[in-house]
Amino acid sequence: MKISVELSLYPLDDKFLSIIQDIVEKLNAAKDIRVITNTMSTQIFGDYRLVMALLTETIEYSFATYGHQVFVAKFINNDLTPEL
Repeated sequence: MKISVELSLYPLDDKFLSIIQDIVEKLNAAKDIRVITNTMSTQIFGDYRLVMALLTETIEYSFATYGHQVFVAKFINNDLTPEL
C-alpha cells in the first residue's frame, strides 16, 4: 500500500530553524521514499511500511535530541506525489 504524509514540525526552542533543517535532512536521506519540502511542511510519499518506519525513527531521534516540540501530520492512504 502507498501512503502520503504531510508533516510539520514546531520545535519549542529558540533555535527552531536549525532543528527543522536537521530533521528535513534526515527525511531527505531516506531511500525509496520521495520527500518534498516547502515553506509550510514536508510531504513524504512511498510504501506504507517504509514511510512509517522513517517517521518512527525520525520523530524518536528528534524528541531525544531536541526535547520538547510538536509534530503535526496528515496521512492519506494513496500516493499523491505531485507531477512536476
